[in-house]
Order: sequence, then structure tokens, then C-alpha cells
Amino acid sequence: MGDVVAPRRPRQGHQSRPRPLPPTVARAIERAVGDRTEGPILRNMRDGRMDRHAATRRLRHLAAAAGIRMPRMLRHTFVTTMLDAGVSLRDVQIAARHADSRTTMRYDRARNNLDRHPNYIPASYMTSGT
Repeated sequence: MGDVVAPRRPRQGHQSRPRPLPPTVARAIERAVGDRTEGPILRNMRDGRMDRHAATRRLRHLAAAAGIRMPRMLRHTFVTTMLDAGVSLRDVQIAARHADSRTTMRYDRARNNLDRHPNYIPASYMTSGT
């Protein structure tokens, strides 16, 4: 697999949209698949396809072992990490599948940070000499 894998994932209305996978996820999938060329990526104890219920149970088990509350905490971490990294609110809204940007804004811990205030951004740009 290359650096970015874009599997197609079915969505509402039977549409699909490619979703890029980070390289670490692609490597994890490569490890899960191993030398197999066919069959499911995730297998259950009987080497059959792991359904979404079994995958959720497994994820809950791993999260509990790591002390993570599920599943809202993972979603919150995903959204706040992207916002803290400087990803635009619109891009985070799309990734989180929020219909309204106000929902995404609730996750933005730094929204009161003056460095990100609309008045400070042009002033910072103008004083930087660029």
C-alpha cells in the first residue's frame, strides 16, 4: 500500500466517497491482512468476517483497558485534536459529519484564544513583514 489509501465507503443514499487513510492506519491494515489476498480484513475468532457489532465490542474492550470512555470520548478527541492542530472549522465539520457548524464549534476549546481572533490574524500578518 502507498502513503495514502482512499477506500470508498458507502454513505446515506447509497453514495460513496473516498476517505483517505493516514499511513499508520494503512500499515495497521497491512499487518491485519498479512499475506492474504482475499477475505475480510478483520476476522473473528472463527476466521470469518468480523461484523460491526463484534468490532464495537472489541473496541470497547480495548478502550476500557486503556481507561478511555466510549464512544463519545473518541469522537471528542478526534474533533478537538483537529481543531487544536489548526484544521479549518469547515474541514473539521465535514470530517465529523456535523450538519451545523455550531455543533463543531462546541468542541473548539481555543475559540476564546485571542491569537485566533479575526482582528489579530490580519494584524499579525501585517506586522510580520510578509
